[in-house]
Amino acid sequence: MASIKDVAAQAGVSVATVSRVLNSHPSVSAEARTRVLAAVDALGYRPNAVARSLRTAQTRTLGLVISDVLNPYFTELARFVEEEARALGYSVIIGNADERPELQDHHIRTLIDRRIDGLLVSPADGGSPLMREVSLSGTPMVFVDRWIPGIDVPVVRADGTGAVKDLVAHLHGLGHRRLAIIAGPAATTTGNERVEAFREALRELGLALPDACIGQGDFQAASGRRATEGFLALPEPPEVVFAADNLMALGALDAIRARGLRVPDDIALAAFDDIPWFVHTDPPITTVAQPTAELARAAVRALADLIEGRTPQSVTLPARLVVRRSCGQDATDQRSTR
Repeated sequence: MASIKDVAAQAGVSVATVSRVLNSHPSVSAEARTRVLAAVDALGYRPNAVARSLRTAQTRTLGLVISDVLNPYFTELARFVEEEARALGYSVIIGNADERPELQDHHIRTLIDRRIDGLLVSPADGGSPLMREVSLSGTPMVFVDRWIPGIDVPVVRADGTGAVKDLVAHLHGLGHRRLAIIAGPAATTTGNERVEAFREALRELGLALPDACIGQGDFQAASGRRATEGFLALPEPPEVVFAADNLMALGALDAIRARGLRVPDDIALAAFDDIPWFVHTDPPITTVAQPTAELARAAVRALADLIEGRTPQSVTLPARLVVRRSCGQDATDQRSTR
């Protein structure tokens, strides 16, 4: 396999000059640059796609920064992003923010340094200065699932408002009146949006959402468990716990079972974000499901449009209610079950 020294010898330049060419440093003369690129091609020092990218300023590579790779929703999203990108001729490099803004920014800097053609990001919070810098720098970027208000880039997301309203109506129809929610981080758009949709749906039915029935979570299972333990310790515990994501729902289920309680006989449970496991729990869990595959495909297409000089529009797709048995009734509506 050819080395950088072989490229330098073939081109008649120093190793440092080869390095500058490969990193697009402006100090290299046009003649030296041409010789280096010719040597790279001749020796196969790197894949031909890299050499071509030095000429075209494109690497055919996308960056995807997701909030938490351990969250099955984001794992599935990444899978469909990679699938659609491959169909369009792109590779994908994935960075896991682990719900940490500083780690998110580290991945974004690294991906930009690697000269990716565009970024897909599900922001870990709403206040990253780096994200604003990237949007103003001209780097093609699309927000997927979450977004940051005030940053002018396309957003591809699901709107769960209608499905949350359907869920609350379903719970109300089953006779439940004391409902609680485990909210996601207030710094995320999805965290705020889901709480407000839940609160508004209750209000329309004349039901209140007391502060004691709002548990603060962080989209992690442990926070779902802590919030549910708090609910169960109330003088009058809620009849239903609605977790604003799937991992917090699993934590809630742990807390319920640790108290020796049964779902749905003693307390009902529902979740935002469907995952394959939920059909295998006992009982299967009622959820608000996002169209994950469609979101991923729309996000990749929007980013490809940006890269190729077109102006894509933001995309909002509806979430839907999936009724199972965790709230006290067998699923009977085939339009909303699976």
